[in-house]
Amino acid sequence: MVQTVTVYPQVVFGDPSRFVFIGGPCVIESESSVLRHAEKISAICRDLGIPYVFKASFDKANRSSSKSFRGPGLEAGLKILSRVKKEFGIPVLSDVHEAAQVDACAEVLDILQIPAFLCRQTDLIFAAGKTGKTVNVKKGQFLSPWDARNIVDKLKETGCNKILLTERGASFGYNNLVSDFRSIPVMRGFGYPVIFDATHSVQLPGGQGTASGGMAEFIPTLAKCGIAAGADAVFMEVHEDPSKALSDGPNAMPLTKLKSLLELLDRVHAAVRESKVML
Repeated sequence: MVQTVTVYPQVVFGDPSRFVFIGGPCVIESESSVLRHAEKISAICRDLGIPYVFKASFDKANRSSSKSFRGPGLEAGLKILSRVKKEFGIPVLSDVHEAAQVDACAEVLDILQIPAFLCRQTDLIFAAGKTGKTVNVKKGQFLSPWDARNIVDKLKETGCNKILLTERGASFGYNNLVSDFRSIPVMRGFGYPVIFDATHSVQLPGGQGTASGGMAEFIPTLAKCGIAAGADAVFMEVHEDPSKALSDGPNAMPLTKLKSLLELLDRVHAAVRESKVML
């Protein structure tokens, strides 16, 4: 049995009747860009009746090159995300990279996200867990799904019971990832909702030398598989013009194609739900 995790009254992870969508540009490129994306994506999800969490990072601390755009930083980024919450009435999520950032982030963010590369950083996980906020930990590309139980145990040690785990692909040789959809039922077996990250799963890490590449054409395929495998939520980097995105453009979902994909995922989810009832 998977425990539900309520972020807003209208956003409940683990509710078998609805999947949650998490999405937005990979990084905060500007305040105006964030507000545009939040307005358009939230309108799409509202029209479809899909619970929505806005995502954008205030800092991309693990970029391939030191010359890559990282974002506006902690203080400016949190101000922008706070404005998203107030103007659109939606929860917000962002990456937290250091224990020293956690308290400030917890004042604004509804979900604290631990990046995949940091999923074994005990001090960071402990700090996030102690805030009382929902914590989403992305399973590292180097971990098996069974190893993720240790992440759950660490968070539970802090008293945290608002736990989410994310599957985002596993390293498959150099500059490549593969999605093992066994990860979703395995990690759900730990008792908490699981998110499938459909855009980072098509990333080609470091595939462009000083930046990561990606195969965005496979986002719909993997997203459908994630829902069919039982994911409680789908995560996507979404951009109005991926070719001009300042981070992760090659593996971003074009905003213009988002609604049709979410409609399709909704139908897949309904079919899976019906089959479970029949079984």
